[in-house]
Amino acid sequence: MRLILLRHGETLWNKEHRLQGHQNSPLSERGILQAQAIKPIIDKLAPQYVISSDLGRALQTAKIIGYPNAITDINLRELAMGEWEGRKKEEIISENPELYQAWRDGEYTPKGAETWRDFCQRISTALFNWAKRNDGDTLAIVHSGVVRAACESLVSLSTKHLLPVTQGTLTIFEITPSNPIKLEAYNLGGFIPELNVAD
Repeated sequence: MRLILLRHGETLWNKEHRLQGHQNSPLSERGILQAQAIKPIIDKLAPQYVISSDLGRALQTAKIIGYPNAITDINLRELAMGEWEGRKKEEIISENPELYQAWRDGEYTPKGAETWRDFCQRISTALFNWAKRNDGDTLAIVHSGVVRAACESLVSLSTKHLLPVTQGTLTIFEITPSNPIKLEAYNLGGFIPELNVAD
């Protein structure tokens, strides 16, 4: 079977470079276009099962690609970022660039946040549970952190060695009972340029 992870489209907070975590922001115009652009590829992949994070940006993406009734799973939420949620990346980096990089590398946890190790455990458990439950290809509409955690926990690909996960792209794993899990695709999808709106 294939486990197909789709990162939601760009949100208004993504445009502002704000960390979202468990907070939410609706898709931007570009994010809607990203979801529309990936739909034909998903249609060709024809997943038998569709699940989604319960956060609004994932559910909005699910609706655009044709799955308004996707089964939601709270365990597929983004990494909880504690006191950093809602803050701009540039602000955090200007205060302490080493601390921000340590967080990106999974080696630092902001106050009130989830540790990277706990997050990876949550994501791998949730994904394995869905893989065991379904015998066909499964599409999960999720978040950047979920994709990175899946790469690390399923195929031992460290987040330090991954390019950022582009909004509205697919990451695909092949899961078979007798073979190791394989990464089939990463950041698969069309490119939607940033939209420049005149003032």
